Amino acid sequence: MTFKVENYGVKAVQRPKIRATKELDLSGISGQQIVKSETKLALRTHIKTFKKLAYM
Repeated sequence: MTFKVENYGVKAVQRPKIRATKELDLSGISGQQIVKSETKLALRTHIKTFKKLAYM
């Protein structure tokens, strides 16, 4: 990626690695609700992609 950015005259910089500080417990009813809502969001966001994959 560095060469792509530098082609446009922008200097590439190193970014710090950000580690996750929270852990999600996906067990139980609240975990099921998180999985359902994230799944619905992904399906709604990428609807054209899923349609194309379905008809391959």
